Amino acid sequence: MTQQTASFSMRSVALSAFLPAALFAIGEGAIIPIIPVASDNLGATLALSAFVASLILVGELIGDIPSGWLVSRVGERRAMIGAALVSVIGLVVCLVSPNFVVLAIGVFLIGLSTAVFALARHAFMTSFVPPEIRARALSSLGGVFRLGYFVGPFLSAGLIHLTGSVQSAFWIHIVGCLSAAAVLLFIKDPASKLARPTPRASHAETPGEQEVRREAQGLFATLVKYRGVLVKLGSGAALIGAMRAGRQVILPLWAVSIGIGSSETALIIGIAGAIDFGLFYTSGQIMDRWGRMWSAMPCMVGLGISYVVLSFTHALPTNVAWFVGVAMFMSVANGIGSGILMTLGADLADKSDPAPFLGAWRFTGDFGSAAAPLLISGITAIATISLASGVMGVLGFVGAAILLRYVPRYSPHQPHLKR
Repeated sequence: MTQQTASFSMRSVALSAFLPAALFAIGEGAIIPIIPVASDNLGATLALSAFVASLILVGELIGDIPSGWLVSRVGERRAMIGAALVSVIGLVVCLVSPNFVVLAIGVFLIGLSTAVFALARHAFMTSFVPPEIRARALSSLGGVFRLGYFVGPFLSAGLIHLTGSVQSAFWIHIVGCLSAAAVLLFIKDPASKLARPTPRASHAETPGEQEVRREAQGLFATLVKYRGVLVKLGSGAALIGAMRAGRQVILPLWAVSIGIGSSETALIIGIAGAIDFGLFYTSGQIMDRWGRMWSAMPCMVGLGISYVVLSFTHALPTNVAWFVGVAMFMSVANGIGSGILMTLGADLADKSDPAPFLGAWRFTGDFGSAAAPLLISGITAIATISLASGVMGVLGFVGAAILLRYVPRYSPHQPHLKR
């Protein structure tokens, strides 16, 4: 154990490091299931509702590009406070939106701010967490966000039931953002509790800020440099991102199309989120014990099956029961693949300078995440939501085939846990 590891205590910074992320994630988890429902209530067609819901992911993708520069300029803490306040602006726009066009603008602003907030928290972890325990710290951070996506839908279901207004759910994220900003303002900055890995002047950058800056500035050059692995295994990563993001859009959209109420939709998705969250640690155990394939393949095949089965159930008299069953099965499949993208990226990155590759790898996954809801929207507009679900299922099987071919080549199994 290094001196830095000995001096670092996760418990000592848990409140200031993880609480803002948890508050932000709970708010985001509360609004994601109801965005398509709010769009539908404001006069959008099913296809346009899918497009509006996709804008939160499009905003995150676009926000990835300047986030590193911004965090390196103003610091992690200020970046998160600013992102939380911009998100509040977007949420207020959503709350008072008279039509789905204005709602779409607000959703896009929320996506932009989410990218900055998440990257700033990652910069803190990179700056202060010793390499020996960095994976556990980042896994804990991922678990905090999943916890928010589990708790949030239950809060929105309760508030919608009490108020009778779908858009009232946006208040949950407003409270979450303001609470996160308050924590960052009034609880002692975790950076002041820890020694920097290296001395720096007041105008210099932390290692984490240097990393996110390099990720942003060298993104497109790195995409070209590593185009081989990014085209091959990276296309599989993009499809993983697409399948996960498509799930967040198609489930609430499907609920609208078969007449499930908004509070019931949030409740179903919240229960599904509990299953997903519960498998987070199990996925890591599977990957360390048996290899990345044993997480990636069940995830992609399971999601592919879920989309295909869902596509045949829309007109059935038992379509609500099928919807609930598929939503739960999707969560099992997604939960088994928890952390697979971060793990594969860490396996592939240059250990002496991982930031440039990890930036390109993250952009690849986010590109898939942003593209899937747009694809669902387009197919729904020209055909049906059932066909959109079927196409997503086929893409899941394509992704599974890509992973089956390239994961053993680029990330061969090396057991890390004793049997």
